[in-house]
Amino acid sequence: MRDFTFHTPTKIFFGKGKEANVGEIIKGYGFKKIMLQYGMGSIKKSGLYTTVMTSLKENGIDIVEMGGVEPNPKYDFINRAIKLANEENVELILAVGGGSVIDSAKFTAIGASSSLDVFDVAMGKVSTDKALPVATVLTISAAGSEMSASAVLTNTELGIKKGTGGDYIRPLFSILNPELTYSVSRYQTACGISDIMAHTMERYFYPVDDTPLTDRIAEGLLKSVVEAGRIVMTEPHNYDARATIMWASSLSHNNLTGCGRENALAVHQLEHALSGMFDHIAHGAGLAVLFPAWCRYVCGKNIKRFAQFARGVFDVKEENDEIAAILGIEALENFFKEIGMPQRLREFGIENKAEELAELCTMKRTRTIKSYVEIDADVAKDIFNCCY
Repeated sequence: MRDFTFHTPTKIFFGKGKEANVGEIIKGYGFKKIMLQYGMGSIKKSGLYTTVMTSLKENGIDIVEMGGVEPNPKYDFINRAIKLANEENVELILAVGGGSVIDSAKFTAIGASSSLDVFDVAMGKVSTDKALPVATVLTISAAGSEMSASAVLTNTELGIKKGTGGDYIRPLFSILNPELTYSVSRYQTACGISDIMAHTMERYFYPVDDTPLTDRIAEGLLKSVVEAGRIVMTEPHNYDARATIMWASSLSHNNLTGCGRENALAVHQLEHALSGMFDHIAHGAGLAVLFPAWCRYVCGKNIKRFAQFARGVFDVKEENDEIAAILGIEALENFFKEIGMPQRLREFGIENKAEELAELCTMKRTRTIKSYVEIDADVAKDIFNCCY
């Protein structure tokens, strides 16, 4: 087990109706003026907007609204939000929505605390450890941004999707009510399940020493998500299954499932190139296509690990490690198919852009991504081709 620091300062308010307490919670922290960020209007249709606004106003919170966050939050929107936040001297950014809204809030918080260009921060050209506080009311179980130290944005002009990380952007608090995910479509629910699983599998499949306790935590989380995922596909209002998936979203990306290990989010970086180039591709759907292909490409470098995954997550009984490893990858792919995820890139209606995608995710061949197989542009191209 590697040395590690585990820091999870985000306070979680979990359960039915907790969103009605958001104003009281913010008032308790002493904030008086906030920016409210949300997506394209679904929270107004669901009534969540009214609930949140009522709670904020009843507690004397001054509100600056910034609705319209798109999936894969956009650099230009965030810049407008930063400008408004600075003009209004807001003290906290409240994100009501899913991962995109939360990531938008995080980058807004970074930009509003300094004069730095947030795209430069995402590209690693400049660094910071300052941001306004961020809080969330989660509506989609997927990205884990409600408890994570990371955020991603998209520069549509350049077709680049990049992220940054640090404990300074972990949310101050997050409200998690599984009932708020009842209305999430079957497809988006499945995308979220794929993303949650990928966050843990990225940590699980990494060349590092044995971590048996962390392994059992990771396998238990993955197995629970598979079981709950099957339930919500036919019972979208099953509270316990939705609760399992929502809590797994947070735990999968706060690094609990990676303690004592390292990770490079290799498949995520491949997918960021994909959805950066093709903005209509949902992140979770892209991961569902890429992850099994990556597994097949690298599994020969650590057969025992993939066999352990097969047995611990999908109850594969095969004693031969090589066969078990393949059966586990097939079980993963079949599960993604079962919940309605695509199997090939061509299903997105896109041309095969393997070479361009490989150049994009390796920054024009200037970097490699650590994995069981070092991912350079040629390896990335092979994996993208396998997916098409």
